[in-house]
Amino acid sequence: MSVWALGLNHTTAPLDLRGRFAFALDQIAPTLQSLRSSFGSGSHPQVEAAIISTCNRTEIYCASEHIALDHTFGWLAQSGGVAPALLRSHAYTLHDDEAARHAFRVASGLDSMVLGEAQILGQMKDAVRAAETAGALGSTLNQLFQRSFAVAKEVRTATEIGAHSISMAAAAVRLAGQLFEDLHQTRVLFVGAGEMIDLAATHFAAKDPKSIAIANRTLERGEKLASRFGGEAMHLADLPARLAEFDIVVSCTASTLPIIGLGAVERALKARKHRPMFMVDLAVPRDIEPEVKALEDIYLYTVDDLAQVVQQGQANRQAAVAQAEVIIDAGVQSFMHWLGQRGTVPLIQQLNAQADEWRAAEMARARKLLAKGESIDAVLEAMSRGLTQKMMHGAMAELHAGDAASREQTAQTISRLFLRKER
Repeated sequence: MSVWALGLNHTTAPLDLRGRFAFALDQIAPTLQSLRSSFGSGSHPQVEAAIISTCNRTEIYCASEHIALDHTFGWLAQSGGVAPALLRSHAYTLHDDEAARHAFRVASGLDSMVLGEAQILGQMKDAVRAAETAGALGSTLNQLFQRSFAVAKEVRTATEIGAHSISMAAAAVRLAGQLFEDLHQTRVLFVGAGEMIDLAATHFAAKDPKSIAIANRTLERGEKLASRFGGEAMHLADLPARLAEFDIVVSCTASTLPIIGLGAVERALKARKHRPMFMVDLAVPRDIEPEVKALEDIYLYTVDDLAQVVQQGQANRQAAVAQAEVIIDAGVQSFMHWLGQRGTVPLIQQLNAQADEWRAAEMARARKLLAKGESIDAVLEAMSRGLTQKMMHGAMAELHAGDAASREQTAQTISRLFLRKER
């Protein structure tokens, strides 16, 4: 059994390219079905698959008898509508121990833009649940991810990898504080009501801004989040008309197209008499048209723009990283040992079946002898002799077959299997 992975992340691909391969959680099941059906029933049957898609990465993990990286690569390029050569220049491919090590590092927060951040672990668990629900997760990938979660837990328990970690939300608050002298006097709008917005709203609310508003496609969900922060909720459709009211705008939705356009921001600036606006686009694909960044009095940051801020203090955690890598290495070795053993499972099953067949035959023969009145000792002797002969027949036949070299090799193997001393 082999495992392979391919993907692109914040270190290998620009934001707009990552946006071509972003899958919302409710898209995972049909996407996995499309991927698995693309293999067909020919040379790659029974392919296990899982997709992890966040603002910083999209990764596909697969498992099957034979590695099919090229096929998976072609499918991903087609799904994103890009040339395979372009995708290949920004993607990475991994297999077996490299794929396992990568999964363990991702789960542990070592491959994140924010070193040691914990959010990716929850996102991976969501992805695994989605794959399991879609019927795409088999025993091999399930084992890989469960071990990933166990390794991540050990890393966070045994090291200080998460200490002093600056989240994307905290970085946004820090940047906003550089633009506005007093965040207490600002009005903040959050667009969306998902996990990232929840986290961002929590950080900004700690600064006690003048007002907080949540704009969401589903008003009920927006109201639920707004009530936690004493804010108001509004329909997403009302956003263009009310954009000018806000000093800070943080957006993160699952929309496949920008929902805040250049024209809407220009009108908002005019209504604000060009008072500055701080905007953060945490979505992949983008929620805010990139041309907005060129406007005067607009300070627009994307997830990639926040990278420099969140990397501050990383040097303090290098010792923890080294400790984490040791834990991950041990986890990889354990997984590869398990994966290697999986290859002998069919043989073990065949041996057990053969042994059961021999045992059943000798038991049937013994019952017949007992029914004829044979003594128990004679029956036991015959049964033990019959089992021994059946077990030794193949080995004895091999010892008399082949040339001298093959007989010598067979003799060493049989000696190791049958003549080893019990410890």
